[in-house]
Amino acid sequence: MVIQQKTKQPVQFEITKGTRDALSEWIDMKQLTFGDYVFPSREKMHDHLSTRQYSTIVKKWVDSIGLDPSLYGTHSLRRTKVTILYKKTHNIRAIQLLLGHTKMESTVKYLGVEVDDALELSEQIDL
Repeated sequence: MVIQQKTKQPVQFEITKGTRDALSEWIDMKQLTFGDYVFPSREKMHDHLSTRQYSTIVKKWVDSIGLDPSLYGTHSLRRTKVTILYKKTHNIRAIQLLLGHTKMESTVKYLGVEVDDALELSEQIDL
């Protein structure tokens, strides 16, 4: 669980086995201890990796696999999994919890759910 910077609310998130293994190797290699940042800043004035540094890394990764870096960024990484999950399940409450949104309206806007989507879902339920 992490505390979301914007809302100061705790948010749970999934770490896959592959990610856990990679993090474990990284922590061992860097000999990190409990109080250390997992991704420290390369600049001496800062303790942890900045959002700008993270953004630069993501752009380099995207470019290295032959995609256009102007079409991808740190925010699109956050949004991708929940968008796929929403399209498969239409469970907007689950998405709201995963994103740490306090208002359902924020989640709806974030996903770009349109009135047509809502009406289509409603028509699938026979009461």
